[in-house]
Amino acid sequence: MQAIADAVLYEGYVLYPYRASSGKNQVRWQFGVLAPRAFCEAHPDEHSWLETQVLVERGTRLRGRVRFLQLQRRLAPGQAAWDEGVERTVELDEALPVERRLTFGFPGGVQNEGPVVRERHPLRGEVFLGSEAVGDLLRVRIRVENLTRWAAPGADRQEVLPAALVGVHTMLHLPDGAFVSLLEPPENAREAAASCRNVRTYPVLAGEPGQVDSVLSSPIILYDHPRIAPESPGDLHDGTEIDEILSLRTLTLTDEEKAEARATDPRAARVIDRVEALGPEGLLPLHGTLRNVGPVPWLDPDHPDPASPETDVVTIAGVEVRRGSRVRLEPGRAGRRTDAQDLFVAGKIAQVQAVLHDVDGGCHLGVTVEDDPAADLLDTEGRYLYFDPDEVVPL
Repeated sequence: MQAIADAVLYEGYVLYPYRASSGKNQVRWQFGVLAPRAFCEAHPDEHSWLETQVLVERGTRLRGRVRFLQLQRRLAPGQAAWDEGVERTVELDEALPVERRLTFGFPGGVQNEGPVVRERHPLRGEVFLGSEAVGDLLRVRIRVENLTRWAAPGADRQEVLPAALVGVHTMLHLPDGAFVSLLEPPENAREAAASCRNVRTYPVLAGEPGQVDSVLSSPIILYDHPRIAPESPGDLHDGTEIDEILSLRTLTLTDEEKAEARATDPRAARVIDRVEALGPEGLLPLHGTLRNVGPVPWLDPDHPDPASPETDVVTIAGVEVRRGSRVRLEPGRAGRRTDAQDLFVAGKIAQVQAVLHDVDGGCHLGVTVEDDPAADLLDTEGRYLYFDPDEVVPL
């Protein structure tokens, strides 16, 4: 989990082409930024708090940490101002159930190193931990808020960043317990999972596949048990950009541009050095890879009952649904979808054209909308809209 948490903390820290003078690096810090409350009241597009809610199946003690960067502004003669990140941690160790407020603070100040001056704005914040029973489960709530004093609500975003918490994320661990996946909850926990309110953060199970005692709540959307691809040579920081593209682009920088990047920040220098050292044998794995997902019997044509989208059947609310069945589309019923195009088809009647299975054992329906004049053409070409069984109502 630590490697993923570090990648989240420093995502967007320094952007290609890794020079302080580049336009992109004038608009850094896009993930998990909590500004002072007074600033947010004047700028409603900014926020001073985030909240994580998770479900605990069993456990008597919650441990973890809230992590973020405190920015320090580096000023040097002849160089553009540059914000460096200093890692900050608030430790959590509470018995469950819990109801507690933890305040934290980190000092500001001015540091002089010859002609180089580093300035820090003091930070102050609060972590609230609460819990309540939801059936046989315990819903735990962690709210992080920036309470730093700020006397210039009319300032712009660049000015307020030194008073912000940046890259805020929460790492949680149950030494003797288990969390419930909010992405794929078991049937008896689906209603409780749907009731969890996560604001500006996305909690997922962390650690090795199958591990349920750890959660990472991140400002970047992840899946359960995320991991760093083994082909990745190291952090590139540039807003989740693809390793291969970014590495190749970095190699095109001139010697002068690379020198400026190395002088911008030690992390930028490490990116330049690492990419230059890759060579063909290091770049080739970035082009793509195949991973063994394990045996998938229903996709084997020699299996006694292979997958058949045209004839397979799925039971929804006691009704058998197959190719030709009519359904009403209700996307988002399970609270998982984020596709804006769902607005155009919600409530419409559709015809099922295929019942499909994926390599993870999931089932999906390929449908065409009945009042779509291109429905027959789309069916002929096999171009469908896809929905989970719990997002349709059989007619």
